[in-house]
Amino acid sequence: MTGEHIAIIVFDDQKSRALGATVVFVQGLATALFPQFSVRFARKIISKNFDNSSELEAKPTYLRRLRAIGVGTMAAAGTDLLLQDASETDVESTQTAESGDT
Repeated sequence: MTGEHIAIIVFDDQKSRALGATVVFVQGLATALFPQFSVRFARKIISKNFDNSSELEAKPTYLRRLRAIGVGTMAAAGTDLLLQDASETDVESTQTAESGDT
């Protein structure tokens, strides 16, 4: 494999990582802002295996925990996005230094 082929593979991998981190960030944002959506989803999943699952009610502490999980997810995905941006900048500066351009 030539250097160009490796660069294309790495570039595509970085785009995939950025897209994945963005999706996780949006999921965390939705969970933090609207925990009831997660509760409804859990009810639908449970209803496939249990009777009367529609009668379940989420306690306020569960909703707070869901919000905390959403905020933590956003923090993790945001950190990943920031670190990816920093690593891309480092790669670009290294490539510029190796090529002799200043």
